[in-house]
Amino acid sequence: MQLGTRWAVGATPPENLPEVVSYAVSTVEEELVATDVATDGWRWTLTWLEGRPVVELDDGTVVRYNPQEDSATITQPVEQQATDYDEV
Repeated sequence: MQLGTRWAVGATPPENLPEVVSYAVSTVEEELVATDVATDGWRWTLTWLEGRPVVELDDGTVVRYNPQEDSATITQPVEQQATDYDEV
């Protein structure tokens, strides 16, 4: 069993993350800086699912690891705009 952890945006990720996952985390953080998103108080949460790291940011962004390909997938939350058909 592996225990997860939390760390602040901009801090060093845990050393036991695969390099490609750490790179994906830094890519997300660079994009947040480039788009002037205020991330004060935001944290990453690392959990282990079947021995694989899953990293989630407070805004809902998720980084998943694929060990077969040694790759990381970044999934960002989608903001939906209200339409005339939405209930108010």
